[in-house]
Amino acid sequence: MSSLKNMEMAYAVSTHPHITVKKSFFSSKVIYAPTGSPVRAIIHEYTPTEGDYLISLLSLPLDKLPDELRRKGKPTPGSNGHYHLEACLSDDRQFCALQVFRYGDFRYNAIGEPHFYEGDDAKAVAQVL
Repeated sequence: MSSLKNMEMAYAVSTHPHITVKKSFFSSKVIYAPTGSPVRAIIHEYTPTEGDYLISLLSLPLDKLPDELRRKGKPTPGSNGHYHLEACLSDDRQFCALQVFRYGDFRYNAIGEPHFYEGDDAKAVAQVL
């Protein structure tokens, strides 16, 4: 299981107004405050083809996303991919944060800023994961 502290978008997520980070001696828990749901960190890597498909899915209007996923399915993660996705998803799927990176110049470079979704929008985007 991935940890928020190991993610590039950790600061953006931890400072989101609806996120609470509860630190204890050995660990920390990330909570989506409006529902009290734990938030889990997810990291996936994708081949160039699957990564391009992921980018196209995330650029769709949210109301078109379910139809496209039914038609083509969700992108398949692999290992050591050209694309790197960092995501945080609450257990109740009411909060989702995503940031995509592309490999180049011997490192992963962000393709834009982190995107945050809540409520039904989060549920829709979570289908991609």
